[in-house]
Order: sequence, then C-alpha cells, then structure tokens
Amino acid sequence: MTCVVATVFLFVSAVGVCIQALLSPQTVLAGENKPLTIVLDAGHGGMDGGVVGKRTGVKESDLNLSITLRLKEVLGDMGFETVLTRKTSAGLYDAATKGFKKQDMQRRREIVQKANPSLVISVHQNRYPASSVRGAQVFYKRGDESGERFAEVLQEKLNALYGKQGVKARKHTPSEYFILSCTAKPSVIVECGFLSSERDESLLLSAAWQKRLAESIAAGVVAYLADELS
Repeated sequence: MTCVVATVFLFVSAVGVCIQALLSPQTVLAGENKPLTIVLDAGHGGMDGGVVGKRTGVKESDLNLSITLRLKEVLGDMGFETVLTRKTSAGLYDAATKGFKKQDMQRRREIVQKANPSLVISVHQNRYPASSVRGAQVFYKRGDESGERFAEVLQEKLNALYGKQGVKARKHTPSEYFILSCTAKPSVIVECGFLSSERDESLLLSAAWQKRLAESIAAGVVAYLADELS
C-alpha cells in the first residue's frame, strides 16, 4: 500500500486537546483509491435491550446506537468509510421467536464479511455489582496481536478521557465474544461505561459526553493506523 505520510493535528474540541497523528486518515487507502472501511456495530437492539441504567432505566441498546451514530459522523468527517450493522432501534432478526438472538448475530457477521472492513468496532455498555466501578473497557479477540494493539490504543484514549473525571484507568482485555471473530481484521468491543454506576450513567446520557467518547475512539483509530502503516 502506498501512503502519503503527513502530519495531522486532529483538534477534538469537546475534549480540548490536539492529537498528533503520523498519517492523515484521508491518505490511508484500502486499494483502488478507496478509503479504509470501518464497521461500526451498535450492540443489542429490538427486544434485546441489553443492560439498563441504575437510575433512569435507560436501555443499553439505545445508548449504543446513539454513540455509534456520533462515531460514524466523526469518522466520516475524517475521511473513513463506515458501515453500520444496525441503523435503527430494531434488532437484526425477522421475528421475536426462539433463536432470534442467533439470527441477529449471524446477520451482523454477514454485514461485517460483506463490508470486508479494515477494522470492526462494536459499541456496548457495561455493568458490575458494585456501583463504584466506573470507566470504559476495551475487549479484543484472544490471541489476535493486531486486535490487542488496537484495543490497547483505544483503551489509552478512553482512560485519558475518564481520567479527567477522576476514574481509575482500566485494562484492555482478551475475550471470546462472537463479534470479535467475524473477520480476521482487528476487531474490538468498546464498553463505553458502567450503567450500574449512576455517575457513569449520567455522563452516558449526555450528548456532550457521547461526542467526547466518539472523538476519543476516533483518535484511537488514527493513532493505531498511524503506528501500523508508518
């Protein structure tokens, strides 16, 4: 792949920092002068609402979609092509019958494989019995070195964001989740916060915080690609 190496300063206004990248995203091509494609997967949907907020009862699936749409906008502005597995609140299944979850996951895999992306980012929310546990956590496929590196970079960006709220840094973690095995390309699950924490829940309901999350994830994408393609 031939890339024009340049220095780009991505100003993330909501976070108030400048992120220096080695490559301009617009110059990182996937062949035939096409921009790199990233699949964005908003977890859950339909009758599978995921976890719920401790205080408001907000559904994880709704927050996942909202953050994913913000991420799509940020990445699109940077020159990336994005493909969504889910564009509405509905799940990816024909009917709410036995086996709907399996059908939902199979269709996500079909979308990923058809898109043939360079990266996959699945957006979720977390929970834990202790309400004091907070912050974002990134999961990657066990044994995937590229996925691990991608997760590590994203975790650094998200730890920096939550660190400004006094939240202890979390560690990127290997896992065996289905969505991580839909392609050989680096895939991650980003748990954006803990809905079991009222403080995280309050942040996650904020449009400003969702934008900051999207910008932090996008900054991680740029940093990872700059390192891999330089």
